[in-house]
Amino acid sequence: MHEARAALTALLDSPLVRLAAVITPPDEDLGRLSGAAGLAGPARAAGVPLLRESDLNTPATVARVRALDPDLLVVVGWTRLLGPELLSVPRHGCVGFHASLLPRHRGRAPVNWAILRGESATGNTMMMLDPGADTGDIVDQRTVTIGPDDTCGTVYDRVALAGAEMLLTQLPALLTGTAPRRPQNPGEGDVLPRRTPGMGVLDWDRPAPAVHDWVRALTTPYPGAFSTLDGERVMVWRTRPPRGDEPCGPPGSVLAVEPSGVLVGTHGGSVLVTAMGGPDRPPQPAIRWSRRAGLRPGARFAAVSPAVARWVLGEGPRPEGVAR
Repeated sequence: MHEARAALTALLDSPLVRLAAVITPPDEDLGRLSGAAGLAGPARAAGVPLLRESDLNTPATVARVRALDPDLLVVVGWTRLLGPELLSVPRHGCVGFHASLLPRHRGRAPVNWAILRGESATGNTMMMLDPGADTGDIVDQRTVTIGPDDTCGTVYDRVALAGAEMLLTQLPALLTGTAPRRPQNPGEGDVLPRRTPGMGVLDWDRPAPAVHDWVRALTTPYPGAFSTLDGERVMVWRTRPPRGDEPCGPPGSVLAVEPSGVLVGTHGGSVLVTAMGGPDRPPQPAIRWSRRAGLRPGARFAAVSPAVARWVLGEGPRPEGVAR
């Protein structure tokens, strides 16, 4: 994932560390992960052995890691929980990271959830891993701000840098088993719902700032926000931050097509879409796509049902017949 490259660079540059191996998923697995970071190149360039594993908890993989006789296992961006057998292998434990200020926002896609909920900050937490999901003792934390122009990609870049800084700061203590540890209170915090590509559907009947947050929370390198026009899916990759003086129009209605983008009505306002495209196609300027698609003022993107609107916000179950 995003943070792994920065952490690997920090370890490769540290005179305190001799990397026994870098473990990363096979290429076919990486292709299915949003925001996956390739580590093979840096590892090979540094002469570090590279292990390709889909599941770190198999007996064979645990045996391979045990044979390396590690003092510390650094886990960054791995999406599956580690089992007790693997966690017990390194002398001084396993350290991991989570892109929030734990215990707030345990679970999947914390940066994406923070942006689409309109939050102005997230963070990165370094913790000693245990068998639970983001429940280990906290070693260090850094706050990461979220600005109105930020996207999931730009925020994750800063999260990655914060993780690398914490790793370098705490590395001497981590390697001797003396790092500070603050237990989490199991009764505090929240657990974020899992997000799927189908949850990217745009509900235009929300205020303009919420629509803008939705788009920037799900844009590249994630699957993206989308809407339906005349039965066809349209990807919405970028919007301009609302200024508060945009004209009003029916939610989902195309109000104008102009060189700066496509103006679409929202609840009580409108947003300017600046990048869009078809499914499985790269983002392109909205004016270019709209001209090719023949988009005109008066066209209207499909509305979503109340049940779908609740589901995509993590406030209800997936409605029957709706793709994940």
